[in-house]
Amino acid sequence: MFRARDPFRRSQLAIAALFCFLGFQYGTWASRIPTIKAHLGLSAAEVGLLLMATGVGAAASFPLVALLMRRLGSRRLSVLSALCLGMILLVMAWLPNYPVALLVMLCDGVAVGALNVAMNAQGAALEVRYERTTMTKLHATFSAGSLCAALLASTVNAFTTALAAHFGVAAVLLLLLIGYARADLLAEDQQPAEEPAKKDRRRFALPSRLTLWMGLAMAFGTVTEGAMNDWSALYLKDSAKAAAELAPLGIAVVSVMMVLARIFADGWRERVGDARIVRVGSALAGAGLALALLVGGVVPALLGFACVGLGIAAVTPCVYVAAARQGSDSLTLVATMGTVGLLAGPATIGFIASASGLVWGMGAVACAALLVSLCSTQIRWPSRTETPAEDPVEAPAAA
Repeated sequence: MFRARDPFRRSQLAIAALFCFLGFQYGTWASRIPTIKAHLGLSAAEVGLLLMATGVGAAASFPLVALLMRRLGSRRLSVLSALCLGMILLVMAWLPNYPVALLVMLCDGVAVGALNVAMNAQGAALEVRYERTTMTKLHATFSAGSLCAALLASTVNAFTTALAAHFGVAAVLLLLLIGYARADLLAEDQQPAEEPAKKDRRRFALPSRLTLWMGLAMAFGTVTEGAMNDWSALYLKDSAKAAAELAPLGIAVVSVMMVLARIFADGWRERVGDARIVRVGSALAGAGLALALLVGGVVPALLGFACVGLGIAAVTPCVYVAAARQGSDSLTLVATMGTVGLLAGPATIGFIASASGLVWGMGAVACAALLVSLCSTQIRWPSRTETPAEDPVEAPAAA
């Protein structure tokens, strides 16, 4: 299998494989929800609860993931959680009943929470070791993994509708991905920027104010992302009065702009810094969407959605980098708050829309984006001029 010669590129590709793995695993089972629903004879409400079980598992995984990060480190936790996700995918092909399905989805959420923290810790450590930005490109590969999963689902469905065949092929591909990634993952995690010389890692400590601000920024950012995916098409159809064939363009515009922005955002981070990227980007997302809602109509809505995709794309990667500098506990808590925002955000928008209308619901999304900008002013962002802590692997060679 292809291996780059440059050590940075090798590790970058290995970590990108983890992000692609998570997007591919999620996209694989999500694409077969109708089949699972029919197989188990579920109602729409039961499907909703099944999906929520994954989010609950990820949100509840914080204590376990924090412990595993301290004991195993991000490299071993990445491999362990990825193997668990591959096995869970195989189990999904033979779900016997609804209670077992809920338990499996809960376990899937815990494993997703673990891999999410571990792979972002790897990405942040890679930036520090080589003093090069890469996190937003890594997050773009998650979307690429989801797209590949959708293409595989369409291809397999052309030959057979059996879940076992589809998930079996997907599990083999996932095993190849983790096998490729394992050899070139970083052995050492990034250490906290300000860590006491003697620290009892077994003692639970309350999160710092800085960690809470990062968690809030992450939560509001994922609320914005999740709500746009869930409500943009309905807004175009019901509020902007778009034709039925134009309604899916809302999700398409947001997704395309996010992927494009994440491909180029690492260069922007090097030039202007993470703080300005997050502050200006989230303000653009909030102001652009709010203006589109005030004007009304299909074209202003699509332009506003484009502003959201462009502005919010780099928020979560940058916040992950800042959280990783504070240690694995901070990173785990921030990632958990992001999962809670992703889980609770769309439902909250739904409650607002039911009470006051979808325009007010989308207005709450604009407010969430603006709150990201406000929270970012309270975060200590990494500076590109800082000298990173000496890497324990590179130190002997440098000496």
